[in-house]
Amino acid sequence: MNRWLVPCAGACFFVTATASAQPNPNEDSTVAEEAADRAWTSSVSISTYLAQHSRDFVNPVISADRDWLHLEARYNYEAIKTGSLWLGYNFDFGEKLAVAGAPMLGFVFGDSTGLAPGYSLSLTFEKIELFTQGEYFVDAGTREGNFFYSWTELSFAPLDWLRAGLVLDRTKLFGSDFDIRRGPLIGFSHDNLDFTTYWLNPGGSDATFVFALTVNF
Repeated sequence: MNRWLVPCAGACFFVTATASAQPNPNEDSTVAEEAADRAWTSSVSISTYLAQHSRDFVNPVISADRDWLHLEARYNYEAIKTGSLWLGYNFDFGEKLAVAGAPMLGFVFGDSTGLAPGYSLSLTFEKIELFTQGEYFVDAGTREGNFFYSWTELSFAPLDWLRAGLVLDRTKLFGSDFDIRRGPLIGFSHDNLDFTTYWLNPGGSDATFVFALTVNF
């Protein structure tokens, strides 16, 4: 009987060692999800404004996200020759109606200087998306400079690479008088590239074309 003891013990040891060495698919999935949550994602967006009776300009925006952390830098957004740096908290929830956004705080400097609490928010239901971002700029120099900026898009995506809809812009970019502009939009996407054309106040004396190119990393 003893001659079977060693082979049996060796077989048991081999089976136990092999089982312990096998990967656990659930554990691998959890590790992958945690790694994805810790990974940085970023985007670079450049919007070119071609105004009919005003100066043309470029508005670059750079953003980076990791888990809940949102970082963003803008130029020529609140005013010409003005930059802003933003810190935000990402959140998202929902499946059929997906909600994602971030409350933010911005530091504005340049021709305009001050603080700006703001937000970004998107609601997506099947092929329909409502996106809005805004900020209340508190001017460090004068109360007359305080203003609420907002940019809102409502779009429908009949195809994965195509969307169309409407945009509403409330800005004080060009001076003391605020301006509400609206118009159609059409956007195209391919891999990590998005290109959208906006036509603000079509047919008006202040009609403006905006060409926005975004690269996602």
